[in-house]
Amino acid sequence: MDLDDTAARLGVPVEEVDRVHRLAGDRPSAPLPARADVPSILDRLAVRPDDAAEIMAGWPDAGSALWTPELRWLLDRSIALVRADLGGHGWLPPGPALPRDRGPAWRHLYVYAYLALVDVVRGYHRDHGVPDAVSWATLADLGRNLAIDRRMHREGWPVMQSWLTLHTRGGLYELGRLQHQRGDSNAIDLHIPDSGPLTPEAVEASLDEARAFFPRHFPDERYTAFACGSWLLDPQLLEHLPGDSNIARFQRRFELEPYEEPEGLDGDVEVLRFVFRTLTTPLDQLPRRTVLQRAVVDHLKAGRHFQWRRGRFPIDPGES
Repeated sequence: MDLDDTAARLGVPVEEVDRVHRLAGDRPSAPLPARADVPSILDRLAVRPDDAAEIMAGWPDAGSALWTPELRWLLDRSIALVRADLGGHGWLPPGPALPRDRGPAWRHLYVYAYLALVDVVRGYHRDHGVPDAVSWATLADLGRNLAIDRRMHREGWPVMQSWLTLHTRGGLYELGRLQHQRGDSNAIDLHIPDSGPLTPEAVEASLDEARAFFPRHFPDERYTAFACGSWLLDPQLLEHLPGDSNIARFQRRFELEPYEEPEGLDGDVEVLRFVFRTLTTPLDQLPRRTVLQRAVVDHLKAGRHFQWRRGRFPIDPGES
């Protein structure tokens, strides 16, 4: 294939097409589900009707004029790229960010890849004895992220397309209030989905689930700590929030690592993304309905900046 021509037709840097070509190689892809089955699958994945309608409108039927040869190549090879790392739990971009204003096939190409991998990862889950309810709860993060992307006026997806490869490789599991990512440093990484209050009771119940889940389903992996990297762990938030707030209580679980500027992460951007679901609205126009929203706006208007911090605490609550 001509990498330069393919990149030009996709409107992306040739280096990104070359990366997909190298990582996917001639490894096997996976078929998409039958079109007739897709509506029920999307419903199980918590995809909203408006997003589901777009996905169906762009479906890669044989002979569809929406799907150019380079789009079909990228879909097939991005599926192969992710499938080749089944069981992996690191950050994995499935392919280049596409110009999404070209229509539903371009906008949702990595959603189609996700759908092709649902049966693949569910097979991996079954091999590890993971309950079907946990599989679907984990995979339903697709619908949540599509809804967030729509709310963000399509600003959110470039990050989400890589994030969602964790789910389709068996690297992450949603257990109650928190998502738990397998790791290679004796720690389970915690993530906080947009799914309601972060109450201490809900957090503890999720941690208890994880304490039983990983030894049962991944007995060869030895975890001694829970870890988290997030703007939620920035101690500056405690200057603005009540000491008994859910965020303050969550922070107090962790022993923070010394601060280092994270490569490729901007604390202010992360806060705006998660608190307001916008990256472009001027500060004066952001809502101030909650204590957290007011705290963020006041902090940024004062010329200060947020930090993305990492911390950890022992899995065994009796350890110190």
